[in-house]
Amino acid sequence: MAEQIRRSAWVALDTEADSLHAYPEKLCLIQLAFEGGEALVDPLADLHLEPLFDSMDGRELIFHAADYDLRLLFQCHHFRPTAIFDTMWAARMLGEDRFGLNDVLTQFLGITLEKGAQKANWGKRPLTERMVTYALNDVRHLRSLEELFREKLTRCGRLDWHAQLCNRLITDCAKPEVIDPETVWRTKGHDRLDEKGLAVLRELWHWRELDALRTGRPPFFILSHEMLSELATQAAEKGSTGLRLPYFLTNHRRQDVLAAIERGLAVSADKRPRHIRVHTRRMTRPELDLAEKFRRHRDAEAKKLELDPTLIASKSTLFALGRRDPGLWESLLPWQRTLLKLDSSNPPH
Repeated sequence: MAEQIRRSAWVALDTEADSLHAYPEKLCLIQLAFEGGEALVDPLADLHLEPLFDSMDGRELIFHAADYDLRLLFQCHHFRPTAIFDTMWAARMLGEDRFGLNDVLTQFLGITLEKGAQKANWGKRPLTERMVTYALNDVRHLRSLEELFREKLTRCGRLDWHAQLCNRLITDCAKPEVIDPETVWRTKGHDRLDEKGLAVLRELWHWRELDALRTGRPPFFILSHEMLSELATQAAEKGSTGLRLPYFLTNHRRQDVLAAIERGLAVSADKRPRHIRVHTRRMTRPELDLAEKFRRHRDAEAKKLELDPTLIASKSTLFALGRRDPGLWESLLPWQRTLLKLDSSNPPH
């Protein structure tokens, strides 16, 4: 198959993971379509995948909404494509406001896919016939979309814009994940807790994380974020006695939860976590006026091009431009800078 891929003029790729059913998530399936064939590759089987990745190195791969796939391929197999053509971003570049795979297939090719296996457990074997069909459907029409969108992008002068965006996507998705130990445990509802409650929440989160890794179950299946915050609130008010623990916890987990709460309550006042205060200065009137000037300019350009304005610049980017944040202008893609430039003789560095 790797040799077929090397000879093929094009390759389309998609992936499936088991994030809804296992922890940590892993790459469970690679779907491929290429000239003269299509295939499913099982990363969970006893296979050496190096020939596959070698065959795809140095060439452009076709994806739809590549972000998650690129991160998964890099994290699990350190594979980073040389170039991609993302049909989802192509649809957005062409001004489409419905750009899911089924949306664009229906609109441009008259094809509607059956999506019933979307939340299937891709870590289970054997795959059902329905899962196989679903998986292959995600790649078997991408070449037709790519050809159609490439022609449309070329015709309206946006093919290079799309290429810039795809290259940025490859770079961003190959960056190592950075986890901040001071923020990772601050789940939904943490901002309503006092410092004692935060100490309890931190211990509960770390217990849940270890339990998830031990059992291979996603953390939210063990205890939801909301339940962690609720238990931390109760513990901060009443201590560890008289807590209303979830009925579905096993005796072993009940004991572990109570032990985590006790550890949190035992943290001395000077070592309890504090709320993280984000210190932002108020923008000055001239800065707000400049941001508004950029917004009007952006919206006018977007209207002419029939584009979603946020593709050119998000609201936060407009404010950063108004503040003239260092490095912001240079971080924009070249086509974005071209459209946003108010005065070619005085770019907002």
